[in-house]
Amino acid sequence: MNEPEEHPGQDYCIKDIETVKSLWSQTYNTQGSPDWSHILPYYHTDIKFRDSVQALQGKDDFVAMTQRLAQRSKDLKMSIVNAVMEGNVCFLEWEMTIKFKKNPSSILYGSSRVTLNDEGKIIEQRDYYDLWGDIFDNIPRFGKAYRRFMIKKFG
Repeated sequence: MNEPEEHPGQDYCIKDIETVKSLWSQTYNTQGSPDWSHILPYYHTDIKFRDSVQALQGKDDFVAMTQRLAQRSKDLKMSIVNAVMEGNVCFLEWEMTIKFKKNPSSILYGSSRVTLNDEGKIIEQRDYYDLWGDIFDNIPRFGKAYRRFMIKKFG
């Protein structure tokens, strides 16, 4: 993955939902591994990020996380299903197809809440998805057993 490139004079602020959709689509729908280099300048240095796996604070930790994901993912694509913006908060509903090195492709269904600061930089991002359930669904026999267990215990 390339390092973030900021160009002097370019306005790296998000003003509308179309910008968000465009940035997310470019990140994940490239050939091979995802590339965040074009979107990283839109993140504030004090970004707070949380998903089903981790919680991070600061752009350096966020960039390191994106690099780890790019290295592990043979192929990663995202389809934006719905996107809305209310004030400084954007919600994205997405479907991500991910292929790890030795496993079949899996579709993860999720959403992201992205909060912008007054300058239009991403100051907080919270991704919601069922990592294990969506991956286990693609493993023959195991996926059905996992779902039966989840319904019995939590349904």
